[in-house]
Amino acid sequence: MCDHKNIYLPQLATIEAIIDETPDIRTFRLVFQDEAVRDTFSFRAGQFAEYSAFGAGESTFCIASAPTRAGSIECCFRAVGRVTEALRQLEVGDTVGVRGPYGNSFPIEEFFGKNLVFVAGGIALPPLRTLIWQCLDWREKFGEITIVYGARTEADLVYKRELEEWEQRSDVLLVKTVDPGGNGSTWDGKVGFVPNVLEEAAPAAANSIALVCGPPIMIKFTLPVLERLGFADEAIYTTLENRMKCGIGKCGRCNVGNVYVCKDGPVFTAAQVKAMPQEF
Repeated sequence: MCDHKNIYLPQLATIEAIIDETPDIRTFRLVFQDEAVRDTFSFRAGQFAEYSAFGAGESTFCIASAPTRAGSIECCFRAVGRVTEALRQLEVGDTVGVRGPYGNSFPIEEFFGKNLVFVAGGIALPPLRTLIWQCLDWREKFGEITIVYGARTEADLVYKRELEEWEQRSDVLLVKTVDPGGNGSTWDGKVGFVPNVLEEAAPAAANSIALVCGPPIMIKFTLPVLERLGFADEAIYTTLENRMKCGIGKCGRCNVGNVYVCKDGPVFTAAQVKAMPQEF
């Protein structure tokens, strides 16, 4: 009998809680049904997993919760296709499959003693949220922490409860913004696109690391801003998804040149991204 582990076999997890972040973005808090898996499962900030809606297939999302907070994991998704639509139909107590963790991670130990600048747009906050919370749980290991986060409208901001918490902390500077026209009468943040607001905030590049995640167009216009502010390409980190499917480098959907995003990433420095073929 072959005793090799089936690398495609997911672990079963129960949906412990469902949080509607926006009208079309939802968070699942998941608890592994196997107690041994629950006790031993570990991951690093930046890694991702494959989530199954049985009968519909798998979708790839980052693990959005912090490695420092055991007992459950979280994922955040928008219903945009067959699998995510099926996931959205599930309720608390239902079962999903979880396969992972996969990919590389943020080299957090290299960030000790440095200032951190997080820059995120829209639904791309979850890949940074995992690192933000780990850094806040290890707050004494880092210098200043700045978070610049924006979305099209106030309603499109995810993790609104946590944004309020970060805003109230004396050891975090949160700069939140919405696109022009996306602000309501009670909006108390900035109005402007994330790259422009980042340039206005002008975080110091000395002894700092920038961590960027957002739509490709946001990243495209954010990297030159960071360059003007003095950030070296090696001090800028981002995460890519790029059509990831299998998670283990077998299907070939995510390759860019000789880079497999699921195995070599999803975390890359700006220097690595610039070295990729222009097809990306």
